[in-house]
Amino acid sequence: MDGVRRGWRQCLLGGAVFAVCMAGTTLPTPLYNLYQQKFGFSELMVTVVYAVYAFGVIGVLLLAGNASDAVGRRPVLLCGLAFAAVSAVCFLCATGLGWLYAGRLLSGLSAGLFTGAATAYVIDLAPHGSGSRGTLVATAANMGGLGCGPLLAGLLAQYAPWPLYLPFAVHLVLVACSVAVLLRLPETVGERRPLRTVRPQRPGLPAQVRAVFGPAAIAAFVGFALFGVFTAVSPAFLEHSLDVHSRAVSGLVVALAFFASTAGQLAVGVIGLGRSLPVGCAALLAGLALLAGALRWDLLVLVVLSAIVGGAGQGIAFRGALSAVAQASPDHQRAAVISLLFVVAYVGISLPVIGAGVLADRIGLEGAGLVFIACMAVLVAVAVLYLLRRRTPART
Repeated sequence: MDGVRRGWRQCLLGGAVFAVCMAGTTLPTPLYNLYQQKFGFSELMVTVVYAVYAFGVIGVLLLAGNASDAVGRRPVLLCGLAFAAVSAVCFLCATGLGWLYAGRLLSGLSAGLFTGAATAYVIDLAPHGSGSRGTLVATAANMGGLGCGPLLAGLLAQYAPWPLYLPFAVHLVLVACSVAVLLRLPETVGERRPLRTVRPQRPGLPAQVRAVFGPAAIAAFVGFALFGVFTAVSPAFLEHSLDVHSRAVSGLVVALAFFASTAGQLAVGVIGLGRSLPVGCAALLAGLALLAGALRWDLLVLVVLSAIVGGAGQGIAFRGALSAVAQASPDHQRAAVISLLFVVAYVGISLPVIGAGVLADRIGLEGAGLVFIACMAVLVAVAVLYLLRRRTPART
């Protein structure tokens, strides 16, 4: 019993470290309009600054997504926390757009190292036979951390001094605490290899994973694309179209999507892993429809509802996807396969957002949002049909 309790304590502490790192990646979300006013750049540049982060994540996942399988989880995570700290310093020193690019790129490198390694680490730390619950802790830490970032920054920017500095100073303190926690947690990779044995990861999957990876990748792409639009564009829409100038409200709306994702992951226990992908995609479709209504009629209540419904759909679909992929993966390749799933997810969080930014400069923010929603709705509809026609077996 003491061993089980200790295992869960370590699992939760690992999840807390994961959440701190991911919070730093969304910390600038409610601050982009302040940076626009200070440095004078367009809405397109906002989406590019945002997407630089995703390119950093994808690069690390492809080049070193399997690093923690070789050298161990803790060294990779410590390196990720170091990148997170340097990213915060870049934002603290920002005097122009170049600093924002550097901060976002470093944040992406941090998240890229954490995404696969921390997910596998939290699952490893869970007591034996509790892999599904360990997956829940990992995905909840990921999405919960992403939600805490804009909420923390929005509250500090609205109610505390130095809105462009204090959020990153607070995050630096949290990163330092995370380093101290991580140094006290055990390593879970038994047979470690030298760093020189790590090779760039070519896209490829073990044979036993291929059957579940297709529908999992579809759900990840669509869900993260919706989150990308919320985090990059919604603060500007709230300010310019709905006349909402509160940084706290902007941060809360974005945070709601991520917190709803965590709630959706909890709901998978009731829905069942076998039905989570089609049910999650259907909820994503409903969230997109609500967001289209919000853009068409300029209604804040529909923005909030779209964040809740779409976020819950993303959580339902993503937990099912991650559980299926993690359970089908061999132990020595688990982090690499999870990293590949996140590559697909971060393609979804970057390219559609840049497309929306290009369109926003030409046809306006609302028109660009409607075009994005139409494209994503078609993709979700195709995904739902595919998932209903070919149900992927998943172990509960």
